[in-house]
Order: sequence, then C-alpha cells, then structure tokens
Amino acid sequence: MHNPQLNAAGELTHLLSTDGLPRDVITQILDTASSFLEISDRDVKKVPLLRGKSVFNLFFENSTRTRTTFEIAAKRLSADVINLDVSRSSTAKGETLLDTIDNLVAMHADMFVVRHASSGAPYLITEHLHRVGRTDVHVVNAGDGRHAHPTQGLLDMYTIRHYKKDFSPLTVAIVGDILHSRVARSDIHALTTLGTGEIRAVGPQTLLPSAVESMGVRVCHDLADGLRDADVVIMLRLQNERMNGALLPSAGEYFRCYGLTPAMLALAKPDAIVMHPGPMNRGVEIDSGVADGAQAVILPQVTFGIAVRMAVMSILAGN
Repeated sequence: MHNPQLNAAGELTHLLSTDGLPRDVITQILDTASSFLEISDRDVKKVPLLRGKSVFNLFFENSTRTRTTFEIAAKRLSADVINLDVSRSSTAKGETLLDTIDNLVAMHADMFVVRHASSGAPYLITEHLHRVGRTDVHVVNAGDGRHAHPTQGLLDMYTIRHYKKDFSPLTVAIVGDILHSRVARSDIHALTTLGTGEIRAVGPQTLLPSAVESMGVRVCHDLADGLRDADVVIMLRLQNERMNGALLPSAGEYFRCYGLTPAMLALAKPDAIVMHPGPMNRGVEIDSGVADGAQAVILPQVTFGIAVRMAVMSILAGN
C-alpha cells in the first residue's frame, strides 16, 4: 500500500500519522531533534535551515500550546510563519477547506501545519496537493479529530528515549481516556514500531476503544494492575468537551478510580517517569503531588516538543 507520507525514495514528505512510519524514519527524527535541543540553550536560538520558506499554521481547532510550539520551532529555523485562525475566517464565510488551501498555495506556501476537528482532514489536503501537482508543498498533521497527533507521539518517544535509552525492556502504561485520545493512538503506533516490551491501555471500559487489543496492547481496567512495575506512565487528559455524560459518573469518581496519586505511583518502578500531553486537569487525572514531583517529566516534554517539531519541519524541507 502506498504510504502518503513518504516519497518514492522512502523519504518523509508529509507527517500525517505515526502509523506506518518506518522505524528508521522515526529514529532519524529523534536523532535530528537531539541536535536541535542544544540550539535552545544558545543565546541566539536560530538556524537558517528554513530561511525564505513560508509555514502556514492552519488551526481549525484551538490549541494554544501546539500552535505556539510549532510557531517557535518554525521561527528558530528562520521560516516566515503565518498564523491563520481559520475557524473565524474564510471557512466561516462558506469557503471550502480545499479552496482555502488553493489560495494559500497561490501565496507561495511551502508548508502547512494543520489542526482540524475532523479525522482525515490533513490526508484530504495532501491528496489534493498531489492532484494539483504541488508535491513541493508539505503537510504536518498537528492533530485531526480522534485520529492522530504525530508530533506529540514523536515528542513522547523522544522523552522516553531521553530518560530510558532503550525501548525493548520497557513497560509503558497509557492511562485514561484512550477512546477520545489521538495522542494515545499516535503513542501506541510509535511504541510498537520502536519495539517496546509491553504497552498497557489502562482505563474504564467506557473510555477504551472497542478491540483496542488488536493494536497490540494489554488492557487493564484496574489502575493498580496497570501501573505495577511500569517504567513509563503516560497520563491522558479527560476530554470533557468530547464527552456526553453517560461515559463517566463524575470527575471525583474518576479520580478515585483512575487518578495518579503518589500512593498509586509507588506501584510503578522507583525510577518510573510520569508524562502528560497537557493541559493537565489537576485533581482529575493527576494529583498535584505527582505533577510537581521528582518523577514528572511533563515540562521537559514541552521543551523536547520544540526540538522534535524543528526536526520534522527541517526533514520535510529537505535539510
């Protein structure tokens, strides 16, 4: 099957999903990110790799953190960055998604960073660009519906590799609202490709996708069972905006059963790291004692995220 993310030579031309990304491409992104990490510590935080290129941030759905980190990453590569809050502009006037894309391509866009509430929107844009012969324009999926959030998945892999080095001996527990989480899907695909020892999907029946076992994970409905001897714990945000009452009794009840407290974390390995894609609901998924504790690597994840997004954009632009 043709992978729309790779060209005939097997090089990355779009980043749409971690599903189907070859292991060597993931490793190339993580290695490239390592080289960008030290740029963030310099006085002058810029490299000229994308000088003269135009990166359009197309956010059809709000996300301050993701948009900001993409903007910082593009600017550190010396690109011209144009932020479009599309939810309030052209599409609100009835212009279609692809009309918007055509107009921006006419303005000499080199790269689109797309976040959309509909699963598959970045794929639609990629297919359209191919149809109109613009294979020189690159698309990065910054989150589409419940489907994928590949740069978050990759920055999570970077974080795990940074602290744990090798994936093969690891037990990784992904805890919470996996049903609505594009981050969980992106993490599971990438962890599987990188040969992770055991991946656990931990949460109530109502918040796990049906047949999630087919993705190669071990399902745990009991939090203690899911955390026991884990090396990495990835807590997910409870996506209240995507839920309708029936899935959960209450936030308090959820915290009692699935909240990560210091006592629950003690079941994991003593050197386990705690991750969260943010924004956190303190006292719902995670106790402040854990979020601010020594095992949490939630803020380093944000720092690594900039380097990973720089890596993705520089590789797509052929550098």
